Order: sequence, then C-alpha cells, then structure tokens
Amino acid sequence: MLRVVRSQAARVDLIEHYLYLTEEASQAVAERFWQLEVSFAQIADQPHLGVLVQTTAPELQGVRKWSVADFERFLIFYLPRPGDILVVRVLHSSRDWWHLLGLAE
Repeated sequence: MLRVVRSQAARVDLIEHYLYLTEEASQAVAERFWQLEVSFAQIADQPHLGVLVQTTAPELQGVRKWSVADFERFLIFYLPRPGDILVVRVLHSSRDWWHLLGLAE
C-alpha cells in the first residue's frame, strides 16, 4: 500500500469541511466525515481506482477523482506518484472544482 501525502490545499480543505459539517450538521456527522482515511486507504491500495480527469495542465497530468466513503458529494483529487499518492484537493462536487483546480480554460 502506498503512502498518502496531503497537499497544503488539501489539508485546508479537510479542516474547512470538518468545521462546516460541525456547524451545519452535527459533531457526529463531522466525526464520521473525518474517517475518510478509509477512502485514502482505498486509493493507496489501488491508485488507479479513481476516474482520470482530462487536463492540459502539466502539473495535474494523471490527476484522478474519487468520492469520500459515505460522503459521495465530496471528491478527492489525487495524483498517483512513484512511492506515494498526493492528495491535491478535497472538494464538494457542487463547487466549481474545474476552476479551483485550474483545469478550466
């Protein structure tokens, strides 16, 4: 199983989602979301599990997306790399993730 590395932007995303769920849903829901390590373990075990996102951005070539377990509207964007998985962002599907990732032209 590969090691999962979170970018600074992904770490900020995770904290923001946790705080939002705590305030708008409940502490229990936020804690359940925080168990997304299950999803990270899935992609660490099978790096090509997620859907390949087509992009012309050189730094995001090979980026894939995968849903957070039990929170399907939250998407993990990650890059399989030799020796590890880089989680680039974790975004809600209702957001304009194409622009947030710099994929829109």
